[in-house]
Amino acid sequence: MVKFTKQFEGQLVPEWKEAFVDYWQLKKDLKKIHLLNNNGSTNNVDNTKKECSFSRTLVSSLRKLPLFGPQRREHGVIQVHRKLGQTLSKGDLYETELLEQFADTEAAAEFFALLDLQLNKVNQFFRTKEKEFVERGDCLKKQMEILIELKAALIKQHHEKGTSSGQNTKEDESISGTISCDEESNRDRTGQEQDIENSIDQVIINSPRSNEVENSTNIKREDNKSKSLSERVNNCPGKSLKIHIPLTNPTRTFSAITYLLRDDIMINQSSKKRGLDGRKRLHINRTKLKDAEKMIRGAFIELYKGLGYLKTYRNLNMLAFVKILKKFDKVTNKQVLPIYLRVVESSYFNSSDKALKLADDVEEIFIKHFAEDDKKKAMKYLKPRQKKESHAVTFFIGLFTGCFLALFVGYVIMAHITGLYRPKSDTIYMETVYPVLSMFSLMFLHFFLYGCNIFMWRKTRINYSFIFELAQTKELKYRDVYLICTVLMSAVVGVLFLHLTFVAKGYSYNQIQAIPGLLLLVFIMLLVCPLNIIYKSSRYRFICVIRNIIFSPMYKVVMLDFFMADQLCSQVPMLRNLEYVACYYITGSYKNQDYGYCMRTKYYRDLAYAVSFLPYYWRAMQCARRWFDEGHKSHLVNLGKYVSAMLAAGAKVAYEKEKNLGWLCLVIVMSSAATLYQLYWDFVKDWGLLQCHSKNPWLRNELMLRRKFIYYFSMGLNLVLRLAWLQTVLHYNFGSVDYRLTGLFLAALEVIRRGQWNFYRLENEHLNNAGKFRAVKTVPLPFHEVDEQD
Repeated sequence: MVKFTKQFEGQLVPEWKEAFVDYWQLKKDLKKIHLLNNNGSTNNVDNTKKECSFSRTLVSSLRKLPLFGPQRREHGVIQVHRKLGQTLSKGDLYETELLEQFADTEAAAEFFALLDLQLNKVNQFFRTKEKEFVERGDCLKKQMEILIELKAALIKQHHEKGTSSGQNTKEDESISGTISCDEESNRDRTGQEQDIENSIDQVIINSPRSNEVENSTNIKREDNKSKSLSERVNNCPGKSLKIHIPLTNPTRTFSAITYLLRDDIMINQSSKKRGLDGRKRLHINRTKLKDAEKMIRGAFIELYKGLGYLKTYRNLNMLAFVKILKKFDKVTNKQVLPIYLRVVESSYFNSSDKALKLADDVEEIFIKHFAEDDKKKAMKYLKPRQKKESHAVTFFIGLFTGCFLALFVGYVIMAHITGLYRPKSDTIYMETVYPVLSMFSLMFLHFFLYGCNIFMWRKTRINYSFIFELAQTKELKYRDVYLICTVLMSAVVGVLFLHLTFVAKGYSYNQIQAIPGLLLLVFIMLLVCPLNIIYKSSRYRFICVIRNIIFSPMYKVVMLDFFMADQLCSQVPMLRNLEYVACYYITGSYKNQDYGYCMRTKYYRDLAYAVSFLPYYWRAMQCARRWFDEGHKSHLVNLGKYVSAMLAAGAKVAYEKEKNLGWLCLVIVMSSAATLYQLYWDFVKDWGLLQCHSKNPWLRNELMLRRKFIYYFSMGLNLVLRLAWLQTVLHYNFGSVDYRLTGLFLAALEVIRRGQWNFYRLENEHLNNAGKFRAVKTVPLPFHEVDEQD
């Protein structure tokens, strides 16, 4: 049977952990009372042994008398006083008074003081979150009403234009309304929810100033209590309704830039489109309404998730109070549970039903408007079921791990026999086949470390799915990552072992040189395969993230995008190998083993500079986009870090081509400056460490790992691995090993450094979310009412 402590810790909402009952501290206080009781009982056992039977007989006889029975039940052991809070947000406060003497009254008083504190904390947090969700629900209901009316008006207008003759077919997808051509500045928005609402695709419906203008947007409503859109606008003269669509793709971004640059021109052009009543007119197309509908649907899903968390919060805290009171009764032999439990049951967090009613309303609205009255379909979005972990996955991980190790040992033995990795070895093999092996090795090492990150995030209760905005039903578990790594690396090592066997048997390179290229082609085809096989959703998400990175800053930057861009910054050697292999096979150099053709080509040499720059350039552009969206200067400071890394990478590439003293000095200066910049940002900004006034010296107040020395060791390891660029200056080789293996080893160290960086980066992000009690995503809403601008 699982202990309640583990059950409580496993089911609580990680971001709300500090708001839950401090069950662990209550158990410590209870253990202190238990130890004091045991010490007191052992000292007085001889004196009380004879008095026990007499006292029990006396008490039992007194309880039978009507004078003492009711009075005993009326007073009880404790009495809980209810006090009014200083503010309405705090609500009622509870304070316990001890009516009987305990073995250690002082310890019991401390226990109940802490218990009252926990009850007041739970009530206050529940009241705050319930108010937040109820306000969000009311806002969403209004948004839903507007959406329904606009869709009805669109259908009505489309029907009217379809039946009438002489209408322009281009306007079949829109309805007409009044427009106020104003543009909100992106910098005027404040708050985290508004940071992600920077938009320019706005649909504005002006409020008419008389009751005569109720023609095209007057819609029949099923609910007689709610007013139509036109009626609401009529009652609010001087108001405008705007549709804000976030700038999440290049089309909307270019539209925003165009609008900002040509604001006056567009106003003049729109003034020509006035109706008979002199008002400006606008056409609302279905695409904008579909975008608005998706935003509202996502907001309802997040609201329902938050209400589910609030229900879990209620149930777990109620169970925690019951458990700790039972333990108290068992330790002290007092009947406290019935008295205090009545207070807990009547307290706000357990008696309020606003959240439950709102959850039912959200479920009803979602079923009706987003699931076509199909409850089963709606529950797939509102309550997605997580896929069960199969033992077959674990079995195949072990199977393919064994296959990989056997093939790898065979490959190493074969390579040692043929002497491939010595300084004077087969140049053709090392220049053509080894880059493919090196590329796949770095890629799958990184992927394997990502699986280790997932394992540690889950073990430390870091909500990485919420941080990355991953769907719980489609996200990769650490077992899935390990399975992909073992299967694909077994295939890679198996093919290269077969290729090396052909080389050892004396086959010419003309016959077997296409094998590594075919292996790379198969992997690319597998990645873009449109069939629903081999984790299609994860492959599609990966491709979308890479697209967002490549087209930075056109796409809006989310956590997963810049997290992946940081991974690419550690994979520059892999990208350069990929560049060389692609050039070697695309140009047809593999047919005559002219492996030096790409190196002699000027375009390739220029592209080498670009590949070394690109990951840092993409990351810098993401910082620029985040500064544009959010306006925080820290993003510009972060941009400077990647600019320094670009300069250092360019100096290294130049030094590799022209090894003279000037370039060497430049490499040392630029790399040293970039390293100091990166170390500061790693420790202070990304990891949140090196806080002078922290209770954990030079760390931070909140730590997910119990042993502090791990953080100190990780900082030292990060420092050492950041200095791997010194190999460029020292040119140190490990004995008679080929210099390419030395480069692979140093590249692998950088990947390992990135793997440990990933854990602490998400730990810091999780603690930031927990500090703000942010457990659900705040989805921006499309419809906003603003003052009309003349």
